[in-house]
Amino acid sequence: MNVLANSTGISPSTIYSMLNAKSQNPGIVSLQKICDGLDISLREFFNSELFDHIEQEIK
Repeated sequence: MNVLANSTGISPSTIYSMLNAKSQNPGIVSLQKICDGLDISLREFFNSELFDHIEQEIK
């Protein structure tokens, strides 16, 4: 977690919260920072079977 925090500029506690489902909606800015730190695009991040069955919430 510390390596990811250092490469993204996100605090280790925030990374920990995201990984342990305490932060259920981390926000696009945090996700973009993570993608930048991992050297991937947002499209690559979301291009996973994990997201295939998530329903969009309409408010």
